[in-house]
Formats: sequence, C-alpha cells, structure tokens
Amino acid sequence: MMQRPHTDDTSHHLDGRTEGELLWFRRRSFLQAASSWVALGGWQAAVAQDRSNIVDLQGDALVNGQRLSRQQTVQTGDTVQTGPGSNLVFVIGNASFQVRPNSQVTVERGASLLTVSMLRLITGGVVSVWGKGASRQIVRPTLTVGIRGTGVYTEVFPERDNRTYFCNCYGTVDLASGTTKLQSEANYHQAFWTEPEPVKGAYLSPARLLNHTDEEVEYLASLVQQRTRWQETGVKGNKNPRGGAAREPY
Repeated sequence: MMQRPHTDDTSHHLDGRTEGELLWFRRRSFLQAASSWVALGGWQAAVAQDRSNIVDLQGDALVNGQRLSRQQTVQTGDTVQTGPGSNLVFVIGNASFQVRPNSQVTVERGASLLTVSMLRLITGGVVSVWGKGASRQIVRPTLTVGIRGTGVYTEVFPERDNRTYFCNCYGTVDLASGTTKLQSEANYHQAFWTEPEPVKGAYLSPARLLNHTDEEVEYLASLVQQRTRWQETGVKGNKNPRGGAAREPY
C-alpha cells in the first residue's frame, strides 16, 4: 500500500505561486491515482503491462508540442509543457516528477529509453525524487546539479533574469554555477539561489524553503517505493533560512 506522509506540515514561503499549486497532493483524484499506481506495482508493472506512466494530469499539458492525454506515456527524450492551473505527475524508472503550472522541461535519455540522464528545466518549476543509480543531472543555463539518490525542487524566475532557485530536500548533490562548485549534503532542506553576478565571490547564495512542501516530496518518494531522509530517521531539522552548510569544492 501507498505510504501517506506522516505529517501535515505545510510550512513554506510563497513567491510567485499560489497555495493551491503546492497542495495538489490533497486532491482526491491524485490520492486515488497514486494508491492505484502503487497497488498495481509501480513503474516496473506499468512497463510490463504497457500502461501509462502518468500518475496524475490536471488541466492542459503538451508533449513535444502535442496535447498530452492521461493514457499516453512520457518518455525520455520528450519535452513537456504545462499550462496555467495544470498539474502533471509522472514516473520514469526510479525517478518521479511533479511539474508545476506554466513549466517546460525536457527529459533527456540516458543509456536506454527507460533511463533519465538529465532533466533540462527551461521555464517554471519541478519537484523530483531520484533513486540511486548512474550519474544524472538537472541543468539550467546558470546551474548544473549532479544528482545521486535525493529529493529536490528547482524553479526558474524569468522576471529576475532567469535566476534559479534550487533546494536539496535530502541527499547529496553537486552544484556548479559560474566558478562556484559546492557539494550539498542535507537531511532536511538546504536551498540556494544562483546569482547573475558573484556575491562575495560566489555564484551560489543560501536561500530559504520556497514554493514547495515536505508532503510533496514524501508523496513523490512513495511513488518510487522510497522514503525521505526525515521519514527514515523520524527527525526533522529546522528549515535553515540561510541554506545550511555545504562543502567546497566537490
């Protein structure tokens, strides 16, 4: 059975997004679809049975410029674009994704059709959970993130010269922006801004928890039979408004 989040904590700061965009996981339609996804065996069973890997689709979305339907499959190599007020949740391999409204992402192909090598975020925001595996990346023009087993949130702010927000919700990631390289290890939310010009010599600066919640990450983890670090330990550290510590270089 699907593991529900163990907390109702939705503490976060909103910046350019609405409360409803972050609480998609509370809709009955998603809860039913997610429970069915897990009960039917998740990704492996979906591939074996030639079923869609879309767990939830609300509103309008395009795949490679064509309207996306609930019965289709999002494959590596595809570019997905969501419209206003839409919500898209899908799974590829041991990685799960929730694409925010007004977002565009390309899921780059890895060693096979069923392996994601890179998530290229063009506009908008994406919550994602990645299981352990081969080297993978999230890429923006101003930021490259080396992914291991982790849960993360990434958002682009075009009205701010495409400044990128990135939160390592848990796990280990390698970040590179300009001449700045950091390794972030987090049990509970370590966030950064990419800076258009270096601040005190660095292109990455600490940030607070923004536009995403614990529960979103927990639900996405459950879709790929994982648990977040705070679920495993039963401990939530304080969301560090200054981003916490990170090692340099990696």
